[in-house]
Amino acid sequence: MTDGWTIRKPTALLVLADGTVIEGEGIGREGSAVGEVCFNTALTGYQEILTDPSYARQIVTFTFPHIGNVGANEEDIEDLVPANAHGAVGAVFRAEVTEPSNYRAAGGLDAWLKKRGVVAISGVDTRALTAHIRENGMPNAVVAHSPSGEFDVEALKREAAAWSGLVGLDLAKEVASGQTSVWDEEPWRWEGGYAKAIEPRCTVVAIDYGTKRNILRLMTGRGARVVVLPPTATPDEVMAHSPDGIFLSNGPGDPAATGEYAVPTIQALMRTGVPMFGICLGHQMLALALGGKTEKMHQGHHGANHPVKDFTTGKVEIVSMNHGFAVAADSLPASVEETHVSLFDRSNCGLKVKDAPVFSVQHHPEASPGPQDSHYLFDRFFELIDRHRGHQTQA
Repeated sequence: MTDGWTIRKPTALLVLADGTVIEGEGIGREGSAVGEVCFNTALTGYQEILTDPSYARQIVTFTFPHIGNVGANEEDIEDLVPANAHGAVGAVFRAEVTEPSNYRAAGGLDAWLKKRGVVAISGVDTRALTAHIRENGMPNAVVAHSPSGEFDVEALKREAAAWSGLVGLDLAKEVASGQTSVWDEEPWRWEGGYAKAIEPRCTVVAIDYGTKRNILRLMTGRGARVVVLPPTATPDEVMAHSPDGIFLSNGPGDPAATGEYAVPTIQALMRTGVPMFGICLGHQMLALALGGKTEKMHQGHHGANHPVKDFTTGKVEIVSMNHGFAVAADSLPASVEETHVSLFDRSNCGLKVKDAPVFSVQHHPEASPGPQDSHYLFDRFFELIDRHRGHQTQA
């Protein structure tokens, strides 16, 4: 007590690897989490963002200040096994989280974060933190929450500085469901929720490196029986399901590390002639399988307002992004055509093989959260499947 005023201790800290200490109010799980700090520019969809397995080992800074005001529910999640809580380990908010106000809310964000095991901090100048990331790159950090306001700051600094980061990490085995399953849920409908698929017209095998639910829903909604296999599935295990199409999913970590076991499988599957579609990590590993290279990005692309040009149509679409690694476009061989490019920094966002039914994109066409400009990519995949099935019938 000083002159009638109570000095309030911060109940949360964000400690960067360079020793910077940012104070705020704690929310979510008590304790601490180490990870890479990125920023996301989406205005909505914080549940989908925080439950996206691609954010494993990351602490998400939301540039939109009012996070949590629509509460939380059990529908707006993206990881396949919610009990495992694969997604972001931490979150950074500008404003204090208010009571929920939305007809779909089943509870508040604080309780939901606690259930998920996410450590979060509010009351942070997220504009300044975003500027720091833009100038210096995505830092390693520790986010800590202690209701008593007691922290061992020096220990947190050491932990942040000691963490090796995402380069060289294979996280697909950590976040994938790890088992074979059949996905039968279709996209969400207004006042109808999620319907179950009936009478599928084809089979798609999805190799799960950390896939999102809405990707599988969009394929199911187009008539596919979607068989989900673990990231270590062999070519024989994939082909045992007689797929009409093969999907390479999104996921976290360094594509070169996951590619150690995934690339030979992808190469073998391409030789079968079955149409193949990759998203995000799947796109990066497809590029590696074709002889390309990937590289760590300075600040990454995370948000739902990124402009991308599709060279095959000449159109510009606004897309959802979430990646910290990118395909080096100049490393792609002559047999591969670059199909999409980011209009923010000209980084590669898509490719296709010139003489095979194989293509992929860096961005997230499932739009969860985000705009639906890129839903046509699923139609493009199913057109290849129908063409392949037609050729098989004629043969």
